[in-house]
Amino acid sequence: MQRILLRSGKSPYDVVPLEEALQRDVFATNSGNLIFSDATHKILETPGTEVVSNGIHAEISMAGRINEEYDAFVVPLANAFRPSFESGLRRLTRLISRLRIPVVVVGVGAQTGLDYNPARLKPIEPAVREFVSAVLERSASIGVRGEFTEKYLKDMGFRDVELIGCPSLFMYGKELDVRKRVPELTAGSRIAVNGSHSAVRNQGLGRVITRTHERYPHLRYIGQNLSDARQLHWRDLSHPNGRITAMPTHPDHPMYREDKVRVYVDPVTWIDDLRAFDFSFGSRIHGNIAALLAGTPATVLCGDSRTLELCRYFGIPHRTIDKVPEDLDPARLYEEADFTSLVSGHHERFERFTGFLGRNGLENTFDHGDGGAAFEERMRELEFPAGIRPWNEADLASLTTRFGWLQSRISELSSDNAELKRELARAARANKAAKASAQPPASVYRRARRAVGRPIRRALQSGR
Repeated sequence: MQRILLRSGKSPYDVVPLEEALQRDVFATNSGNLIFSDATHKILETPGTEVVSNGIHAEISMAGRINEEYDAFVVPLANAFRPSFESGLRRLTRLISRLRIPVVVVGVGAQTGLDYNPARLKPIEPAVREFVSAVLERSASIGVRGEFTEKYLKDMGFRDVELIGCPSLFMYGKELDVRKRVPELTAGSRIAVNGSHSAVRNQGLGRVITRTHERYPHLRYIGQNLSDARQLHWRDLSHPNGRITAMPTHPDHPMYREDKVRVYVDPVTWIDDLRAFDFSFGSRIHGNIAALLAGTPATVLCGDSRTLELCRYFGIPHRTIDKVPEDLDPARLYEEADFTSLVSGHHERFERFTGFLGRNGLENTFDHGDGGAAFEERMRELEFPAGIRPWNEADLASLTTRFGWLQSRISELSSDNAELKRELARAARANKAAKASAQPPASVYRRARRAVGRPIRRALQSGR
């Protein structure tokens, strides 16, 4: 049995209660991450392969265990080549550099502007070089999401670069059926809209959402950020995103008050809900990919290279957000959307993707398994939490659930705090004893470091 370690926030089979999911941040600040990691998990799970999720954090201390227990480390990524992720990229590189097993990177991308100018990426070039070099020492090639990233790496001198898109759109293998179910959008149409905070605040999407909300009573906004989810469930505005009142996830927004906002912890419920919609649009690439996987037509409003290159590769209908008028009507986007290239070219792109996996020693469920039937059956047997809704009610049941969880967390933190104090006291005594000795044995130092290290690691992992 081959064992694959997969970098993902959680296994698709993990049913996590909402409060715990928000406290643990199971989707690494953006729920779109789980769409491509769940798809990768399904694709790699064959009768002869076990796929295990490791969580997002790359700890160097894990290297020995990974080498002993796993046959490959698979790393699905999105826009990892960006300045704000440099420290995360370096941590991942340090871990990979200690691995003796194959490391396969699936769908990594570089992020810059719509003009594909790589100048802003110059400061992180050393980090990118180290990462790609470490990966290619352990794999046949590296899989990138689009044309810009392919050229970016090849211009650096890397040759073993394959353009494969994002694994998310291959969740159902060769099958991708997207078609318009209604001739046109009307006031009675069900429309989903999505967008990043920067698109809403700086790129005019906030005005588009306002106008669309006025015209279409059945509009629903689907957020993706952890801060969005916490605003809906807890009305928590402590994050800087909480200052953006134009976001429908903000409690002051009319869509929040009208219960027309959702955030999903699990892709399965997200995709299932979107099956009932007529159209989806907005600046979130995976928000719209979720719609396409549901068979629902979607148009992406691209604001940077990471969304633009993926739309171009897959043939997803799109516009650049800098050319979107304030009075944009989604009915016009729906009318213009053509899914011919997306659907007709899907088989070829799927073959290219599975070819990449094969060249890197990985089997896939569609060629070497049951096509994901066992995966889907197991998912149907699980009961995942519904999408998070705005907290508008003040009924006793709602308050009891939320404050009951808070009370349990307070008790847990109090217990952890008491343990931390005991560990620190033991460390202080060990340190004092070491100083009192002219030549303190190394074992005293090791015990002190362990005593202090354990509670600090626990505190960091739980977000305190």
